Amino acid sequence: MLRLNSRDPGFAQAFRRLVRDRRESDENVARDVQIILDDVRNRGDAAVAELTQKFDGHTLAADGSDWRLPAELCREAFDALQPELRAALELAAQRIRTYHEGQKPADRDSTDAEGVRLGAVWRAVDAAGLYVPGGRAAYPSSLLMNAIPAKVAGVERLVVVTPTPKGQVNPLVLAAAHLAGVDEVWRIGGAQAIGALAFGTERIQPVDVITGPGNAWVAEAKRQLFGVVGIDMVAGPSEILVIADGYNDPEWIAADLLSQAEHDPSAQSILITDDPLFADTVADQVGIELALLPTARTAAESWNSYGVIIEVASLDEAPALANALAAEHVELAVDDPEPLFRAIRHAGSVFLGRHTPEAIGDYLAGPNHVLPTGRRARFASGLSVLDFMKRTSFIQLDAAAMRAIGPAAIALAEAEGLPAHARSVELRLGI
Repeated sequence: MLRLNSRDPGFAQAFRRLVRDRRESDENVARDVQIILDDVRNRGDAAVAELTQKFDGHTLAADGSDWRLPAELCREAFDALQPELRAALELAAQRIRTYHEGQKPADRDSTDAEGVRLGAVWRAVDAAGLYVPGGRAAYPSSLLMNAIPAKVAGVERLVVVTPTPKGQVNPLVLAAAHLAGVDEVWRIGGAQAIGALAFGTERIQPVDVITGPGNAWVAEAKRQLFGVVGIDMVAGPSEILVIADGYNDPEWIAADLLSQAEHDPSAQSILITDDPLFADTVADQVGIELALLPTARTAAESWNSYGVIIEVASLDEAPALANALAAEHVELAVDDPEPLFRAIRHAGSVFLGRHTPEAIGDYLAGPNHVLPTGRRARFASGLSVLDFMKRTSFIQLDAAAMRAIGPAAIALAEAEGLPAHARSVELRLGI
């Protein structure tokens, strides 16, 4: 774990190194993914089956009978849930749906002073593919966070791909698929699943947009296929930045830091505080929590390799540091978070106050938990309904409107050396 102090002479240089640090796929991953994608594009189902056997240790039936999990199996998984867990999933789905319904954009249609009708209509994509991890951990919450916005957008065909290592199917993922109204669930994962969704195979029809988190190979496959299909984002390892004063319970803050560390050995947890004693106590408490945590092996590797505690003279310094880090999750564990919140311009999602742990956002607060990582919060947003929609503009002129603005179009076309453009307008003006 790295300790930094903003009052130290070498702080600026050390902090720049922290900001520049990359925890994402290397050239070898990019090369391997390119080979996998080429194989899936060229050989379709045969490549997918071979790669599934190689990476997941699962043999897909040659006749295709077990590639797709039936809707009945998803319904049975949902019905078999313990009542408390079923109620929790239903509450999460309801809150996620309500929040995302508020994101639906309105069409525009108006006529300006020159008589030109202008506007835009929003339409959902025809088909969306959702990647749901199934290796290190299987997350029904990720399925809800991806599928529900797509349904709210009006996507007609919703396809889930999820790996089933050694043939093991996660019933919670199936239950969530039933609850979200998923149309197809395929038991394939990795870069080969992303390729199958993008290119299509003999059994799997292609989609228009691919969303959902995955490992480095999945993220790299999405990056390479951007433009062939739409993607939500290229996501890297999870991140949390906690900005906390010394009045917090150190046990709470230690748990918050480890809530992301347990995701992945490459995840990063950072604490910024103005209280040196609190910093020491949190560091000690992390050790105590790790001793009790079933996921301690992963969390400890993450914390020891990438964990950071930054001491500042005043929390007034924190927003500038947060904006440079542009973290996926930012907690503001102070009595009055609003001044800090107003000063933070780059963050995937912000959690305000001492009683708002990031974990609540992962499951059922409402906003999406698929968020930009790797400083991409500088220019990107979390997954939303808009990721499953596209906008089509429209224009309508009558003769009077053409007379009003047509001559300017002719002048611009002639200036650009495009006489056919100019002529298409001139003919309508009788010039």
